[in-house]
Amino acid sequence: MNLNLIDLSAGPVIMGILNTTPDSFYDGGVLHQGTGAVDLERALDQAFRMIAAGARIIDVGGESSRPGAAKVSAGEEIERTVPLIALLRQRSDVMISIDTYKAEVAEAALQAGADMVNDISGFTFDCDLPAVCRKYQAAVVLMHTAVRPESMQWSTAAEREGEDIVVRVSRFLARSIALAEEHSIEEIIIDPGFGFGKSVAENFQLLDQLDSLLALGRPILAGLSRKSFLGHAITPPGGQTPPPSERLAATIAAQTIALMRGATILRVHDVAAAAATAAILRATHTPSS
Repeated sequence: MNLNLIDLSAGPVIMGILNTTPDSFYDGGVLHQGTGAVDLERALDQAFRMIAAGARIIDVGGESSRPGAAKVSAGEEIERTVPLIALLRQRSDVMISIDTYKAEVAEAALQAGADMVNDISGFTFDCDLPAVCRKYQAAVVLMHTAVRPESMQWSTAAEREGEDIVVRVSRFLARSIALAEEHSIEEIIIDPGFGFGKSVAENFQLLDQLDSLLALGRPILAGLSRKSFLGHAITPPGGQTPPPSERLAATIAAQTIALMRGATILRVHDVAAAAATAAILRATHTPSS
């Protein structure tokens, strides 16, 4: 199954996040048994709930990309994700994405039935990944990030003097697209990388000017779900920054803006809320009879 089987012209597509990690910033450990192993049936149940709520892509991840996250070996990442992908493929025809930047993990996931590779590095962390994606004719999500998760800071870093974040992201993604095209990869999605090595102000500038990335000629994915920069924006004066569990309303607001600025795919924890947001946008843009 390739991306061209999903009709992006029909309206926004929801990608549901299915983390098998013990340390993701919002849902780490939710799908684990007491032994620490992934509970496959619980994970499948969550995937089916997201599909029923409107997810058309399930994004399976086995390594946290939150700032300061510990690195995970390819073998451990495969152990966390591939059995789940194989079972989900047996029981559903939903589009499956593997959230990894490692060629070894991507190949194992694609062999198990994944359709898409969601690479946070935009093909910059593992030089073998583009060839794997070409070999399996996988769709790809190419995200902008300037630093690896283990050395990343929360969204409070100072802006780089003299550098516009939109220009910087556009230039990076243009190089990633060119590399994908050199490997004859046709199904390419771009992601500006909200929250990845960017200041709060830079994240909001990217959101406000997201339509600038349309010039790159590829569908835009927005991954805004419960990100820390949204928490900073809704912190009351003198108060504590709300934790991820209290950022749903801010997430919905940001996702609405992203859709209005040209995003066609939303990567989300809360599928039903995102699907409702997309439905309202579609209704707003549908001529009355």
